[in-house]
Amino acid sequence: MAFTQQYFTADTHFGHRLMLDWRPFVDTDEMDQFIVDAWNSVIKPRDIVWHLGDFSSHNEARTKQIFDRLQGRKRLILGNHDLHNGSIRKSLIDLAWDQPPVHYAETKIDGDRIILNHYAQRAWAASVHGSWHLYGHSHGRLPAYGRSRDCGVDCGDLGYAPATFQALTAGMRDAEVVS
Repeated sequence: MAFTQQYFTADTHFGHRLMLDWRPFVDTDEMDQFIVDAWNSVIKPRDIVWHLGDFSSHNEARTKQIFDRLQGRKRLILGNHDLHNGSIRKSLIDLAWDQPPVHYAETKIDGDRIILNHYAQRAWAASVHGSWHLYGHSHGRLPAYGRSRDCGVDCGDLGYAPATFQALTAGMRDAEVVS
């Protein structure tokens, strides 16, 4: 199946009450709805969305309900909140992911190699050769480093929506190659 575009996001934390400490929402229902609306405002059904971890804190039924409302072909890079005792959370296992959830992945866009992980890395596969690294986990608190950047919903320039590789790397083409 062909796709229209690849998008990237992280740290939606659907249903996670602690996110309300720094997100401007009254409750998790408002937060969840806002993020679902932001997602669906940019994603078309055939787009691929790489979610770089920490998808949902809800139970199985509520997580599935939210997952089913999100447009696109969803792929999960596992984050620390997606695991329980070292195994993928039960609420995430049976969702209709486009590919099985993994801890690490790579993709290419227009010849650019992109390394995907939940955690920021100082060096990553082929970083010395100009590859890119997208991550989550830090909720916009870490500055970009070389050709890497946080793509989580808490990064102010993203408006809680998934973003394209081109949008995420705009202004970074001359970034230092990490060795």
